[in-house]
Amino acid sequence: MTLGWIDYSLLILYLGGLLYLGIQRRLRSDSSASELIVGGRLLTLPAFVASLVSTWYGGILVVGEYSFQYGISNWLVFGVPYYIAAFLFALFLAKKARESKLLTVPERLAITYDNKTAIAGSVVLFLMTVPSTYILILGVLVNIITGYPLWVGISFGTLFSIVYVYLGGFASVVRTDLLQFGLMFIGFAVMLIVLVINYGGYQFIVENVPVTHLTWHGGNDSSYIIVWYFIALSTLIEPAFFQRCYATKKTSTARNGIFVSIVCWAIFDFLTTSCGLYARALLPHLKDPLTAFPELAGLVLPAGLLGLFILALLATVMSTVDSYSFLAASTFSHDIVGRFRKLGDKQLLRMTRIGLLLSAGLAVAFALFFRSGVAIWHAFGSIGTPALLVPVFFSFVGKRRMPAQWAFLSIVLCGGLSAIWLGASYFRDGSYWFGIRPIFPGLMLSLLFYLLFSQADDTIDLRITEQENNN
Repeated sequence: MTLGWIDYSLLILYLGGLLYLGIQRRLRSDSSASELIVGGRLLTLPAFVASLVSTWYGGILVVGEYSFQYGISNWLVFGVPYYIAAFLFALFLAKKARESKLLTVPERLAITYDNKTAIAGSVVLFLMTVPSTYILILGVLVNIITGYPLWVGISFGTLFSIVYVYLGGFASVVRTDLLQFGLMFIGFAVMLIVLVINYGGYQFIVENVPVTHLTWHGGNDSSYIIVWYFIALSTLIEPAFFQRCYATKKTSTARNGIFVSIVCWAIFDFLTTSCGLYARALLPHLKDPLTAFPELAGLVLPAGLLGLFILALLATVMSTVDSYSFLAASTFSHDIVGRFRKLGDKQLLRMTRIGLLLSAGLAVAFALFFRSGVAIWHAFGSIGTPALLVPVFFSFVGKRRMPAQWAFLSIVLCGGLSAIWLGASYFRDGSYWFGIRPIFPGLMLSLLFYLLFSQADDTIDLRITEQENNN
């Protein structure tokens, strides 16, 4: 991609702005766990929405790839199922999460079940929050912009995305998300306006994309689309949602903020899917669909607007990289190491920074191994959802809980079953046992455990109150 001086100037201003916002207020060595992990619970509605929306939409090149290949089906795969899951989270979990005044999901597992279950859940959550997909996408973007090899782009992008989080914690994530939220919407809105003005609207799309691109399935088997609705249930155990609910100033902000966020995601999905359709119409012979958005920008946007759109892509990805890197780091320190030994404020900060470096290293390794954002989403969603969905969801909802030993076995055995099911496909040319996708065996076993072994538990509220008093 050929960028002009004005494009590079915008890029430098953006990176400088991120650093300024990110390190504006550094963590002290004696910062409390609440200040480190949830920013002192000061999140307002605008900050909540900006942070959640930008954090949860990092796979921007994958969205471009899918909409280029399958058209409006992108909305039914990466849009609607996640709106539904987010709505369920707001309806059943948001208020309870904020009222509990806890810091992390594993804390809830520890109170509801026991410490062993919390550790097992923490390991799964740590692996699910390592931002491999987003590091890969960031590496591809840096490669497109600079021409450097993928591994250089991955390494540089990772380093820059975590430096301010290393210094400022969750509060730095939120401050930078406010900037990135604005850029991602402005960049794609400008792109779509330019496309419509220069090439026409819906009729141009109809005349220049395959017929299947305007069907609900996009040419895919219906079972492939359905499985994403189950993978989307991972939203109900999504640490980014819980963390932001825990961090709100008011209880009402958590639920209302998710409802507003759903509207924002729907608008952004309209922008991205529309741009993906134009990419297919204007670049029908594109060799690598993952580069659909950057290639489209290089084709139609003049200097200045090209730089603005590149910033939109970078902002969408980097807002997710920094957030998930910090989630993985805080899970490592507070919920894994912290379960084995008591950590003071200084030790917690030090272990969180170690966890940040560890998660970054794992993210780079996973990204270079899988080389596909969709494959990473599918793999970790297919394992993590069966492991955690039932134990976490019913730790907040209803009065029936599994005994601690069965909750622990549910996490280990159900996640393990899906992992084995998925792993076997690598030795079977990608085919699954009995034609069943990996998420279903583990999820069915987890539900069976709950139905067979759950029992009434009226003491959970009392135990949460005691934990809050201890905190």
